[in-house]
Amino acid sequence: MNHDVPHRFGNHRYLRYHDLQAEQYGGRVQKVSLNAGFTCPNRDGTLGRRGCTFCNNAGFTPAYLHRLRGVQQQLDEGVARLRVRYPNTRHFFAYFQAYTNTYGELESLKAQYEAALAHPEVGGLVIGTRPDCLPDSLLDYFGELGQRVPVEIEIGIESCNDAALRRVKRGHDFAASVDAIRRVAVRGLPVTGHLLFGLPGETRESQLEAATTLSRLPLASLKLHQLQIIRGTAMARDWRRNPASLPLLGIADYVELVVDFLERLSPTIAIQRIGSEVPARLRLAPDDAIPLSALQPRIAARLAERQTWQGRLFGG
Repeated sequence: MNHDVPHRFGNHRYLRYHDLQAEQYGGRVQKVSLNAGFTCPNRDGTLGRRGCTFCNNAGFTPAYLHRLRGVQQQLDEGVARLRVRYPNTRHFFAYFQAYTNTYGELESLKAQYEAALAHPEVGGLVIGTRPDCLPDSLLDYFGELGQRVPVEIEIGIESCNDAALRRVKRGHDFAASVDAIRRVAVRGLPVTGHLLFGLPGETRESQLEAATTLSRLPLASLKLHQLQIIRGTAMARDWRRNPASLPLLGIADYVELVVDFLERLSPTIAIQRIGSEVPARLRLAPDDAIPLSALQPRIAARLAERQTWQGRLFGG
């Protein structure tokens, strides 16, 4: 067990994905979000029609993606926006973000990815998906593609608790995530997992136990999110009927939970996101949501106050 804050964590006291990317690629790397027109087995009738109870994809994607256009046009607009906001960016990766971006016929999928890579500003791919939509034939393609350009796979784990996954009608169990993560990693590709804190059916203990469970898997990084009630979701309808049936984490409680989680998490797993930021026009609750720009330093400050850091309680 470490007794000192690892030097590479800096003042944040946790391993930041963006710092590792800048070190690996010699400067800032920005992901250009795309909506390539994919759907989801939880929406097209294969598993369900209404999606996960917490999901309204508009709450997680940039506004410019709400108008479906070609990949090249989206990349043009996305790169232009990001150059203004982050003028020191060195590299751009095409981020297939909306819905399930590995759900379709293999040749059609490959055509979308290759179209993104044909853009002169794009040097890599990030593919967002579900753990139950990663056939070996597609993973073999990603493995080969990863020999010539960076390819990162983002998997929506959401919870390690099967009861919670059933409550939100996720359509897969945690074993599916374990299997998918291992099958991606064995092909030499970095895997990012999404984790959503505060789902109905979770307890504080189960969420902290997830840090130990996930640390045993070949994950390169994690995105952490707090549950928020988003307009247009099944969860929003339940919350309107009975807010007490869906207790939500306030910011103070979320900060404390994340600090406890990070203490138990392997210090080798980078943190890509430390929380969610949903547009105010779509968010119904909680009332005390704050922007990520304020949440990140608050978590770092709490880690410092408690004189702790990522992996301090990690047993290896």
